[in-house]
Amino acid sequence: MPDTPEVKHDRDSQKFTLTTAGAESCLEYTLAEGGAMVITHTYVPTAGRGRGLAGQLAEAALGYAQSQQLRVVPQCSYIETYIQRHPEYRPLVTAGR
Repeated sequence: MPDTPEVKHDRDSQKFTLTTAGAESCLEYTLAEGGAMVITHTYVPTAGRGRGLAGQLAEAALGYAQSQQLRVVPQCSYIETYIQRHPEYRPLVTAGR
């Protein structure tokens, strides 16, 4: 089984990244007043699509939001769909789009 790439969190840049075969996938967010994590964009290069990389990024970001008691505002369509498919994260979602 190949090694699973590690998701890295850069708090200063407000993004989660994952590098595979030299290509970077990322999930970007901003922190809003009142403790909300606004997830704005998820990107996986074409060569990495269909391998679950976006899901790894989503899980890391939503897990971080949970651990920091942040509400989530999903402005990214991938994250909206991910949360629909993973109801354990629905309690994190807040309005504010």
